[in-house]
Amino acid sequence: MAPLGPLVLTAGKKAALAGIGLFTGVGGAVAFKLDQEVKADMTLHAPHLHWSHSGMFDSLDHASVRRGYQVYKQVCAACHSLRFLAYRNLVGVTHTEAEAKELAEEAQVEDGPNEAGDMFMRPGKLSDYFPSPFPNDAAAAAANNGAIPPDLSFITLARHGGEDYIYHLLNGYCDPPAGIDLRDGQHFNPYYPGGAIGMGPPIYNEIVEFEDGTPATQSQVAKDVCTFLTWAASPEHDARKKMAIKSVMIFAMLMGSSYYLKKHKWSVIKSRKIIYTPRVTSS
Repeated sequence: MAPLGPLVLTAGKKAALAGIGLFTGVGGAVAFKLDQEVKADMTLHAPHLHWSHSGMFDSLDHASVRRGYQVYKQVCAACHSLRFLAYRNLVGVTHTEAEAKELAEEAQVEDGPNEAGDMFMRPGKLSDYFPSPFPNDAAAAAANNGAIPPDLSFITLARHGGEDYIYHLLNGYCDPPAGIDLRDGQHFNPYYPGGAIGMGPPIYNEIVEFEDGTPATQSQVAKDVCTFLTWAASPEHDARKKMAIKSVMIFAMLMGSSYYLKKHKWSVIKSRKIIYTPRVTSS
């Protein structure tokens, strides 16, 4: 049996195959797009807000950070931990050293062992980290209907939308729309993925009394605690922007001097005219 030769397609067959491929690709893309359009999503995207620290050269509002710490301490600390933040981090940012020491001493920290080999409780120090509200995850889940409250140390970096998401989540509690059934202990918040959240509305008007006399409206409380959590996730926020400003200024000066040096040193070399004379050899 003779071997088969290469398959030869005529111009018409090539055009037909190209048309089928194009139709299949476009049809698949249209079907995928339509499928995405008709899917119902109960989660709202948090609109962007203009924060006082959101600009390239804007620093955090430290008065707002201090008020936000007060909100965390009196409201959020009952369920949420800040395990990566120590009392010493407050010094020079929101509190003086004496104030931070006083805050640390209010907490009882387990230490030891002592000379007898026993653990003991002592007042906190600046080097101690913020205490956790629960001894372990099992206790946290048992106290919150099986859900473990997330640690807030990096919450603004861990959630899409950052502080915008946290702000709208705190202010977004509402009645569920028709057809949405919630289990016992759940609440409806359109900014939370899925809509059903185990945490009840944590803040409301006048839930705290700010030390500086700022009216503690719900939006003000949410704004201040979001600013505090932004700082908690990036304590180096202001220092990083200061370093960026210094770097830009230094690079600007270096760019000017480098351009002048390049023009000065390379002007002679670039103005040279080099002529290559072919070498003739006798055969």
